[in-house]
Amino acid sequence: MERDTDDFLMYFILMEGVPVGNKTMDPGKLCYMSEESYLQRVTGDQNPAQSLNVHFLEDSTPLEVDVNVLHPLMRKQAALLLAITNPTERLSCFLERGLLDQAVKAEMGQRVLVEHEQKLYPALIHYIGNFLDSSTLLPPIYFGVELEGEGEGRGKTDGTYRGVTFFKCKQNSGLLLPFNKVIFSGVAPSDNLGSPSTPTRTQNPVNQGDKVAFFVDDKLMRGLVIFCSNQMAGGYVEVLPVRTAESAPPVCVPRELKGVNPPIVGGAETPKSPNDGKHKEQPLGRNLEVDSLVQIQFQEGELAYGIIRWLGCLPEKEDTMAGVELEEDKGCTDGSWKGCRYFFCAPKRGIFVKLKACQPDTRFLSSKDSEPKSLQFHEQSRDESYRVPGKIPPLQGSAALDILHGNMKGIQGHCNSCYMDAALFSLFSCSSALDSLLFKPASHPDGEIQRTLREEIVNPLRKNGFVSADSVMMLRHQLMQESRCPSFTTSEKDPEEFLNLIMQRIFRADPLLKLQSKGQGVQECYCYQIFIEKQQEMTVPNVQQLLEQSFHHSNLKLAEVPSCFILQMPRFGKEYKMFSKIVPSLELDITDLLLDNPRECIVCGQLATYECPDCFNDDFLSQHGLKQYCTLCSQQAHNHHKRKNHKPVVLKIPDSFLKGQGTKKIPRETLELFAVLCIETSHYVSFVKYGVEKGSWMFFDSMADRFGSENGYNIPQVSLCPEVATYLASPLKDLINQNPREMKGVAKRLFCDAYMYMYQSRRMALYK
Repeated sequence: MERDTDDFLMYFILMEGVPVGNKTMDPGKLCYMSEESYLQRVTGDQNPAQSLNVHFLEDSTPLEVDVNVLHPLMRKQAALLLAITNPTERLSCFLERGLLDQAVKAEMGQRVLVEHEQKLYPALIHYIGNFLDSSTLLPPIYFGVELEGEGEGRGKTDGTYRGVTFFKCKQNSGLLLPFNKVIFSGVAPSDNLGSPSTPTRTQNPVNQGDKVAFFVDDKLMRGLVIFCSNQMAGGYVEVLPVRTAESAPPVCVPRELKGVNPPIVGGAETPKSPNDGKHKEQPLGRNLEVDSLVQIQFQEGELAYGIIRWLGCLPEKEDTMAGVELEEDKGCTDGSWKGCRYFFCAPKRGIFVKLKACQPDTRFLSSKDSEPKSLQFHEQSRDESYRVPGKIPPLQGSAALDILHGNMKGIQGHCNSCYMDAALFSLFSCSSALDSLLFKPASHPDGEIQRTLREEIVNPLRKNGFVSADSVMMLRHQLMQESRCPSFTTSEKDPEEFLNLIMQRIFRADPLLKLQSKGQGVQECYCYQIFIEKQQEMTVPNVQQLLEQSFHHSNLKLAEVPSCFILQMPRFGKEYKMFSKIVPSLELDITDLLLDNPRECIVCGQLATYECPDCFNDDFLSQHGLKQYCTLCSQQAHNHHKRKNHKPVVLKIPDSFLKGQGTKKIPRETLELFAVLCIETSHYVSFVKYGVEKGSWMFFDSMADRFGSENGYNIPQVSLCPEVATYLASPLKDLINQNPREMKGVAKRLFCDAYMYMYQSRRMALYK
């Protein structure tokens, strides 16, 4: 989280209404508490807090609120949201995370579009900050913009408000607005436009998957196109609104409705063809159209690959022509023809050819019918070619290398799917820890979701090494319908939210973890969040230390050995990390964390009969955090004057073990690390252990590269990272002094950006 020198506060947004007497605190309200108080509540010796004592920003009302309805915010996020006075609208804008993220990154001098008087006008940002009373606890952040083009003179200020000048602009051309009235991305630079102040429109204005802005009854709406009719004129698009309530149904909008404009929020733009209005786009052979992936027979039999960016007629050419952006520098233009621009691309990446010379790109064919495989979700046109039935085991060793390694490998990312891509790749590519989910008996509609997961994602990944974004979108669409949460197909979410939904609500799987707290019953969960109090001596901890610290402070034990143990690292949101580096523990020893399990005396190695929680931080006898003793060693250890006030606890030992204890060696129960999910700047990636050798590590990024602009596609990549093993074998003092920027390869991301560790018990996997 962002931290001012004199402001150590944590901010939250209320996700659900909270009753207060006879009233309800509305969803979307903002609240705060001190970081010190937060740490005391979540890392104290008691059980992790189920509620937090927060104060609401608008009226300073103190209230005890359930942690499950609070979502943490960065300080700047909270300040931007505070400028929206209506809590319901504020929550809607927060749920549309892309808009808020763009506002956080916005800069002065940036060209934008703004909503004013039920119209959109081009504008320039001159000021970002507060213009009200700056003495408030958290001053709201507004954007000071100067209207341009048709908007010039339609504003309300010249940059001065109540006698204070915040910026300078033309008379009556300035506005001070909250971020939800500003559209930040996709406005082309002025040197690419016919007029510096007039945004262009695309010749093919709307495509499935585009983020769009449009007006309905003079109200600006934002949404995601989820269906386009095939008609170029007089057709319609179906838009999933993202500025209204989460349960809002899709809206059908005519293609030519005013303001439906994907470049407004989607990215790079394609200007009008010079002959617009003279030539209609013609019916295309082979069903090729703008944004189709194609291959062209190049010189000497060589193939060139690219994306159709423009279709139409050129002067002095009778045939229908295609403007193609190539993958490589094999072209001769940047999208211009005889001084007129038809589309944008890098120099030497563009080429104009006859449409009949274009063939579908055979690298992305979904079947033998020569139709390019779509990278968007078309539920009605899907067929069985996507599915790989049966039971395919996870990949290990050389098989993993042969099938998974390379570009266009792994799970293809699309539209904020990285949290799901990384989680699925981590869990299923090289491990069978959760394979029981794939075959657990399920009824409709859960059975269809299970079938999609098994036959369209896991099996293709293990057999072919590649899963298209289309298949993941299918799963997201099904989850959206089942959970009644439209944002599952559009927004970034946390991996644990996705995993809990899949395991608990969809498959109703048995909880992975059963935890026993002193004086309480067994608690069940699927993921375990580590909560600890940061200690100065733990500068670079390992996962074993963090887990033991967390169990000790929460007074927890494992009621049984888990087949899969998913650990979330100590973070406050995605931005604020408690530790700059965490060392992965390749093996997690949970012997001393098990309830009523035989344990060794830390002094003599014999069967332990006592555990002493008070000795936890005593490093004299052992660097090991948890301390247990046999009867004799416990008496001797606690004869010391520093330990006389300690209160050892009697351990319960199973009768079955006691009967043959003289000949039995006390067993150690360990789990092995098989994957680590990491996050950096809201993007998830993963590391996977694919073999028994120390250097058998793979790094997966579902959006490692991209071909084309907003209508292109992401290129997933699985690369080898044996350098990880070198750092894992390094002495701790070297890791403490290691500059993350100087770490080789992708090792820095494993040590500095770990979000979730995944461990498995091969022994327990045989029974669960």
